[in-house]
Amino acid sequence: MMNASLDTCFSFINSHSAAPAGHSVAEPFTRRAVTISRQAGCGAILVAQRLANYLQQQTRHTEVKWTVFDRELMDKVLADHNLPTYLAKFLPEDRASQVEDTLADIFGVHPPTHTVVEQTAETLLQLAGLGGAIIIGRAGNIVTAKLPNVLHVRLVAPLEDRIERICRDDHKSPDEARRFCLEEEQARTRYLKTYFHADINNALLYHLVVNTSRVGCENAARIIGDALLHLDEWNPA
Repeated sequence: MMNASLDTCFSFINSHSAAPAGHSVAEPFTRRAVTISRQAGCGAILVAQRLANYLQQQTRHTEVKWTVFDRELMDKVLADHNLPTYLAKFLPEDRASQVEDTLADIFGVHPPTHTVVEQTAETLLQLAGLGGAIIIGRAGNIVTAKLPNVLHVRLVAPLEDRIERICRDDHKSPDEARRFCLEEEQARTRYLKTYFHADINNALLYHLVVNTSRVGCENAARIIGDALLHLDEWNPA
């Protein structure tokens, strides 16, 4: 899994250094990026994958590959900063505790969480600056808020619909799915509040808030893709 994730990251970066003759990967559209904040169970991965396919169709004239960064993002953080791969287990959103941080400071077992959050932010900025990146979670919208080439999206859905999706896709019981949704939401809310002093549910932090239960994942991807096509109109110079 680690090697596959790193291959995805490096393939993405390499695509930016291999422009075909007569074309530039620095064209405005290919330099755009998307951040996706999501409620647990609303189909964010599926939306992101379909969005990547949709956007790829719009940029066939370049070698840039639209790439989804979710779990792969943490692998790239570890690689970028020469950190040991075992740290990945400490670093899902808001899973490292204050006790772990204190022990890390005392014994040097692993970097304190705030250090890794900063390193993650550095990687986010690099990926978004290159363009062609679809970044899920990790406060991507906050970190890249000042970059005019990035579209910020929040995906939501009613809790019961999200529970049903998790039961179906992840083979969990209704109780397990409900607990998963609530725990993930609390963790992601704390992550933004603790490290970025932001409210994840603040609609003003996003260009779009899309209800995947209302429009479906396929249409959500197209809505986001079309919005990205017109991002310059939303962010006039």
